[in-house]
Amino acid sequence: MRFIQFIEFATDNIDAFTAEVEAWEADSADWRTATRATLCADRDSPGTYIQVVEFPSYEDAMANSNDPRTAAFAARLAALTKGAPRFRNLDVARTDDF
Repeated sequence: MRFIQFIEFATDNIDAFTAEVEAWEADSADWRTATRATLCADRDSPGTYIQVVEFPSYEDAMANSNDPRTAAFAARLAALTKGAPRFRNLDVARTDDF
């Protein structure tokens, strides 16, 4: 079953955050388990963002989370954000393409 993680965070430096994500994408191409990521800006709360990360399964997501390289990446991102990120872990129950 596909799995999606929502990560809500706040930052005053989205350009540095995005640059860090782009560097991780290049560095992790051979080992990452995430298949897609979408960055969303909250229109009602400037400086607040949601990163939507998709995985083939919950197990793949947990393998990614438990990888020390992911922990190092997360620490670099945390240095660019205000406060702790908020996570939502979601099993995909249904998708419809229109």
